[in-house]
Amino acid sequence: MDTAALSKVALTVRTLSMDAIQKANSGHPGLPLGCAELGALLYGEILKHDPSDPAWLDRDRFVLSAGHGSMFLYSLLHLAGYKVSLDDIRAFRQIGSPCAGHPEYGHCPGVETTTGPLGQGIAVAVGMAMAERMMAARFNTPAHPVIDHWTYALAGDGCLQEGVSAEASSLAGHLGLGKLVVFYDSNKITIDGGTELSFTEDVARRYQAYGWKVLSGDMYDFAGVSRLVAEAKTDLERPKLIILKSVIGKGAPTMQGSHKVHGAPLGAEEIKRAREAMGVPADADFYVAPEAVSYFEGRRTAFRKTREAWNALFAAWKAANPGKAKELDAFLAGKASAPFAAPAFAAGESLATRAASGKALAAAAAAWPNLVGGSADLTGPNSSQLPEGGVFSRANPAGRMIHYGVREHAMAAVSNGLALHGGLRPFCATFLVFADYLRPSLRLAALMKLPVIYILTHDSIFVGEDGPTHQPIEHLASLRCIPNVRVLRPADPEETAEAWRLALERTDGPTVLALTRQNLPVLAKADPDWRETMKLGAYVVRNSKAEPDVVVLASGSEVPLALAAADKAVGRDVRVLSVPSLELLRAADPAVLRVLMPTGARVVAVEAGTAWGWDALTTTPKDVLSIDRFGASGPGDKVAAHLGLTVEKLAGLIAG
Repeated sequence: MDTAALSKVALTVRTLSMDAIQKANSGHPGLPLGCAELGALLYGEILKHDPSDPAWLDRDRFVLSAGHGSMFLYSLLHLAGYKVSLDDIRAFRQIGSPCAGHPEYGHCPGVETTTGPLGQGIAVAVGMAMAERMMAARFNTPAHPVIDHWTYALAGDGCLQEGVSAEASSLAGHLGLGKLVVFYDSNKITIDGGTELSFTEDVARRYQAYGWKVLSGDMYDFAGVSRLVAEAKTDLERPKLIILKSVIGKGAPTMQGSHKVHGAPLGAEEIKRAREAMGVPADADFYVAPEAVSYFEGRRTAFRKTREAWNALFAAWKAANPGKAKELDAFLAGKASAPFAAPAFAAGESLATRAASGKALAAAAAAWPNLVGGSADLTGPNSSQLPEGGVFSRANPAGRMIHYGVREHAMAAVSNGLALHGGLRPFCATFLVFADYLRPSLRLAALMKLPVIYILTHDSIFVGEDGPTHQPIEHLASLRCIPNVRVLRPADPEETAEAWRLALERTDGPTVLALTRQNLPVLAKADPDWRETMKLGAYVVRNSKAEPDVVVLASGSEVPLALAAADKAVGRDVRVLSVPSLELLRAADPAVLRVLMPTGARVVAVEAGTAWGWDALTTTPKDVLSIDRFGASGPGDKVAAHLGLTVEKLAGLIAG
């Protein structure tokens, strides 16, 4: 280990970071300056990676959970040889630059996940470590361990204070994720000041209680940190937390160690003093030490040879295991191994859409062997049991069913990590009302275009006796308004199976399946091609005898209500549309909308939730029968009557 060269790498991380942040007049210099030595050691000596192939399957994963310190990552990616140029760094935080304010997945080679909301990175790293274990159990053989890598994360005090990291860390300890290492940048500083203001817990003992191995050392001791990592790798039964004492903003002569260096440029004068203290020419903007360049030029040969050795191992594995190789190709390509055999339902059969979803999930699992997931302690109520593969655990790493416990925050973030790792297709499940607990991770899934599937059951006030805390009102609207989230609320068991098909076929973002607790009948459908038409967001479930006077839009359990109300609308030609996806319908071509909702027809809508979103399609904002208040405790049908969600009320609206 060339500590002199590593010191020059750390120096360059500091110079590039402070200059990029100063030029942008925006950013967070504290972490890059304070953790530069760890970064040099990680990218130079510890990580198994090859910058010439950032997507190499068996690379180690590194997650910068403290994503505000993004210049730490960009500087190291540039030096290591990833396609991050000095011009990219000069354009830090500018439109079009891969060097965004916080790391963004898919925009910068070497960035494994989008981070920014603190704590999310730790939870995503837990998901990645779970994926590595699942894939290794599925594909490795004694002679050919082709999936054998580590997951690392760098977190700060803010990450450890956020609840999502606590949930995920508890789960990681329970599962014994021995190939997960989290470095804790312990500088005792947050934005408001010293951590003594609000964070005085014993982090080491907390993580020991979670079941982690805890080590500690000095951020600036190359040999010491290297020994800690080596010790961490001797224990494959527990995840590791390596606590590294550090100085925030190290190298900024008058600001280091202060909260002032966390989230603002150093300023021209402080940078001048820092350069002088570092031995860097005063006018050397974006200085890169020649020794750092030479060091990584030499290391890239070693990186490439490591990957080439793995390529040879992989080739031997493929030759010896053609069946496994074919399956792995399908996993990585996201392809089904067999057609999706959607369950059949008889006309008039009555079944809760959550139960229909359970049948569809079983069919999906048969077609997609890489489908993995579970529920936040609601497996039965969510109908989210995988029939085959067993439960993922220490004893059964090949298991497909994950028991997340009561941890919605972590469940959704871990699902992102499973998807990001590659090879697996995750789903997760809870009640719709608890989408509030997983929304940050769902938003990141949408931002990263991850095809995670969310089974969200008990989707309305028909939950009944559990009362307003468990009865969703604003939740459908709040999920629909997140860009790139597709919400599907099927009206009967057949639509539910098709919703699963659409969710499985989607590759560019997450899908929410909003499902009922109560039984719904299998509907007769006027559109013989409804399965195809449903992809537009809506289809005709009941047509009018002539050109319709009124078109009724309804989703989910309100479609049968709309059909019953249409029967009572004497003297009106009523067309009823089932709208499984309001956002797809709203985005449809105007010509499609005119066919479904002819010009001149009055358009009304009904949904057991807020009117938001529907009023963009109805003739007037008042043409929506909705619930814009919280629910009440009582049997579902009585709650609906109490809130005015009745056939009679809708029939009156249609007649009006």
